Amino acid sequence: FETKSSRVKGTAFHPKRPWILASLHNGSIQLWDYRMGTLLERFDEHEGPVRGISFHPTQELFVSGGDDYKVKVWNYRTRRCIFTLQGHLDYVRTAYFHPEQPWIITASDDQTIRIWNWQSRQCIAVLTGHNHYVMCAQFHPTEDLVVSACLDQTVRVWDISGLRRKNAAGAPPVDPFSAQRANAQGDFFNVTDVVVKFVLEGHTRGVNWATFHPTMPLILSCGDDRQVKIWRMNDSRAWEVDTCRGHYHNVNSALFHPKREFILSDSEDKTIRIWDTTRRTLLQTFRRDQDRFWCLNAHPELNLFAAGHDNGLIVFKLERERPAAAVYQKSLIYVKGSQVLYDSNPIASIRTAPAGQYLPPPRTLSYNPTEQAVLLTSDNEGGTYELYIGGKTHRGSGKCAIWVGRNRFAVLDNTDVVIKDLANTTTKTIRLPVPVEAIFNAPGSQILLATATSVQLFDVQTRQVVAEINAAPVKYIAWSADMSSVALLCKHTITLATSQLEQMCQIHETIRIKSATWDASGVLLYTTLNHIKFALPNGDSGVIRTIDNPVYLVRVAGGEVHCLDREADVKVIKIDPTEYQFKLALLQHNHDKVVAIIRNSNLVGQSIIAYLQKTGYPEIALHFVRDDTARFELALECGDMDIALETAKAIDKPAYWHKFSQEALSRGYIGMVEQAYQRTKAYDKLSFLYSITGNLEKLGKMHKIATMRNHMGSRLQTSLLLGDVEDRVQALADSGQSALAYLTAKSHGLADKAEAIREAAGMDGADTGESHTLLVPTMPVTSLVDWPQLQTTKRTFKLDEPSENYNVAETLETDEVFGDRTVAPAPAAADIETGWDIDDAELQIDVELQNDAEFMPPQPGSSGAPNSQNAVEQIAAGNFERAIQLLNKQKGISSFATLKPMFMDIYTGSQSVLTAQSILPNQSAQMYSMASALEKLQQGYDATTNAQFADALHIFRQLLLSLIFISDDDTDEVLAVCREYILGISMELERAAITDNPARLVELAAYFTHCQLRTDHEKLSLRLAMTTAYKHKCFKAAGEFAQRLLDLAPAPQIADKARKLITICDRQSRDSLEINYDAQKPLVICAASHTPIYQGEAAANCPYCQASYKPEYRGNLCHICTVAKI
Repeated sequence: FETKSSRVKGTAFHPKRPWILASLHNGSIQLWDYRMGTLLERFDEHEGPVRGISFHPTQELFVSGGDDYKVKVWNYRTRRCIFTLQGHLDYVRTAYFHPEQPWIITASDDQTIRIWNWQSRQCIAVLTGHNHYVMCAQFHPTEDLVVSACLDQTVRVWDISGLRRKNAAGAPPVDPFSAQRANAQGDFFNVTDVVVKFVLEGHTRGVNWATFHPTMPLILSCGDDRQVKIWRMNDSRAWEVDTCRGHYHNVNSALFHPKREFILSDSEDKTIRIWDTTRRTLLQTFRRDQDRFWCLNAHPELNLFAAGHDNGLIVFKLERERPAAAVYQKSLIYVKGSQVLYDSNPIASIRTAPAGQYLPPPRTLSYNPTEQAVLLTSDNEGGTYELYIGGKTHRGSGKCAIWVGRNRFAVLDNTDVVIKDLANTTTKTIRLPVPVEAIFNAPGSQILLATATSVQLFDVQTRQVVAEINAAPVKYIAWSADMSSVALLCKHTITLATSQLEQMCQIHETIRIKSATWDASGVLLYTTLNHIKFALPNGDSGVIRTIDNPVYLVRVAGGEVHCLDREADVKVIKIDPTEYQFKLALLQHNHDKVVAIIRNSNLVGQSIIAYLQKTGYPEIALHFVRDDTARFELALECGDMDIALETAKAIDKPAYWHKFSQEALSRGYIGMVEQAYQRTKAYDKLSFLYSITGNLEKLGKMHKIATMRNHMGSRLQTSLLLGDVEDRVQALADSGQSALAYLTAKSHGLADKAEAIREAAGMDGADTGESHTLLVPTMPVTSLVDWPQLQTTKRTFKLDEPSENYNVAETLETDEVFGDRTVAPAPAAADIETGWDIDDAELQIDVELQNDAEFMPPQPGSSGAPNSQNAVEQIAAGNFERAIQLLNKQKGISSFATLKPMFMDIYTGSQSVLTAQSILPNQSAQMYSMASALEKLQQGYDATTNAQFADALHIFRQLLLSLIFISDDDTDEVLAVCREYILGISMELERAAITDNPARLVELAAYFTHCQLRTDHEKLSLRLAMTTAYKHKCFKAAGEFAQRLLDLAPAPQIADKARKLITICDRQSRDSLEINYDAQKPLVICAASHTPIYQGEAAANCPYCQASYKPEYRGNLCHICTVAKI
């Protein structure tokens, strides 16, 4: 793990959680999760650099000290500073908690060391004696000792046992008079509580660091004399043991490895060096090109170290912790220490490192059960292997070694695969077609070749590549028990494939993948740093359980996972396989198993319900839900109206009855709609429902209810629907509408009633004329209850149904039906597109093309009426002005000159017809459709691929304008594609015209890579930018483009060029030209000036195509679509 920041002066590991604190020279403190690689929190209260930082071993606290002379104690849970300890008169260099006591020790440039009680928030001791800056002071992990390092060239060991006795719990109270006498005899700084035990002199310049060995009576110190010294001590004296020389600048920090006989030191010479503790010899050097190291820290429990440098920090470990292992049937063969164990029984002893040398542990193990032989590979000396057979050992050089037969094994040696026999004699050498990084076993006489961008299935006998699959660099593989499936494990991805390398799916993880193994049912179980997870063949994955420390899976048996930890100890972890077995049963349409799991398991939770909804099985999710609200929603989703009615009654709220009535009405369940309206007392809706279904008896009851409610509107409405003229007249009269009552009675021939109303109201008579037509409702022939339902083969999943035997042979002949979901058979081979590999799935557009003879029903609301809100219909009708108004209002179009030919095409096209079958009406010709748009999009892709940029620009712009007249849910996605290609091609055309501005050339090539193009075009843009930047010596930018190109897994030869370029650019790491481009900041490109608009900067947009512009272009015509104002 690595961070980028200002200079890191101090680091601290959390003892339990995967956290690390970094104190920075700019005064900030950062808290990082080094497993996830994320910044958790930032603490900014110090003024000036923060040099000392440390976690409390058990409490939720950490302490910091800085150049503001202050010592601050923080609570990381509440994320605030609890209190500040003041007393130092100069910079605070280090700050540490005592492992047991409530103490903090700090060292300062004021030439003192202070010990504080953080509970009472008081200074309890001041240690004086050094006569220069005190650079470091630490407690001993188990004894009452303190070690300090100072620029006065000495290391001092202090005895604090008196301070412990003085502050021990239960100590007798101090007599004030005796305390005065003690102060008269002692000095002002309480030296009677803390005394100097040893003064270690030997450094010739200032000492920067001193620390105790965690278990042995040793002290380590380092300083500006470029030396690392080891001291030994006993009760009476301390003396120098030896000196490690090799650094050629100031050594800032050094420590003992907590578990191995190593010493680590870092220096301003930009190196971290590893030394052998016993022989004091240099074992390894890690060097950075530009960063000086300032601090070094070890994790208290794990094999992790952290080093702070000028531009951030790194978290690293010194050696691999994954034990080499292999599985044969139900037995485990693995390496532990210096032994190869077969089910915990030693079968071979491996080579150990000579004194004063380091030998890395074995990386892989391959087992031959026939000959009981073991192959081990190691990274030693660039790659070596060892063959253990019959008590003999054979060695050789090679990156990888695997068994390929009963008496043969293959060794990867540079660019060759060498086949050897049991005597380690070469029998065959195979020249590989491409550079290979690793080889793995495969069925039969085949092996897997892992290149930088792919994995190849290689036949050793025919010396040919049988199959290939694209993948990031593969670290490990895992074969299923029957060798039919393989998992390719990369750093952050897993690719599942068949034995012929046909990809099934790919799983992405944000943190590192450690190991994987297959379950007997065909489910892959894998581990990350902190989880055991599963992956199904269709790509679905999930978490099985959390783990505290990484483990390496070797076998799965039922509810138990067998694994190895980093200490090479075999562990068995209990898991619950119910979730992935349930999902696998759903995937395989195994109805019996789904029923059994539902009946016998406790598989509950929102995640499983969400999964069932997502995959189209809401009827199954119903069996996991007890909450009425959730059951109601699921029942509506899967169309189970009986359960929906049941839950609606239980909830009994108007909003749910309203939603239920809408769904029931759309499905034709008239009886249920009637119940819902009755529950909510929706009298008007009930009246209308009875009217359209012909139920005059109940409509009459609604009329009586309206009369009893004295609701004149409902009464008049029902009387109209029933054809009851007398009651309609009476209702109008009762509501005070005498004139309307008179006209209604007169029109329907009720002369006496009309005359009575006229006299009562005092009105003059009126002639209704002879041409009126009476309003009489149509009488229903029959009363409809529910709509008729089609007879289908679909059925709803029922838990209480008898289980049926799942016959695979029968389902291959017909559609597979499971639950309420129909799975259509796969299309024939002739239906699959051939030729150019265009991945239209990226657009997520699904258009169903209609046959010429089929009738396409109009969309709801679309009509040729003058009041239509559809601009295309207005154009087809010749209402151009109305269409212009609609387009301006709906899509922001303000310039219509470019659209005139399209207007005329639509208008003339509406006058022609498409001939249909004789029984169907003819349909107007459709000028612009999504099908034609996709064909146009294909043409634009082809022109772009062939570098015909002028033609491509014209095609995409015409397509962009035609989308104005297409009403489809997917037009927004096609529009976004057109916008990005028009912008990118415009920049490329501008770049091609430049002859004398190299900086602008590089900028335009860089901006082109930020257009959202199809993957193959994105690769081309990155190659163009990489080449352009490199030619003009912009090495930093070229390296970034090359890295982005590698992330897209290009062809092997292109990937090799990109890696070589990265190597060259890393050495240079600068740009010779000043270019307006920062790849670290999110940006969009101004479509007018072709310059970046970074996140947070003001911007304007086109209302139609959503192209981005700088604010000064507001009010101008868009450069992309040319028809809307910015």
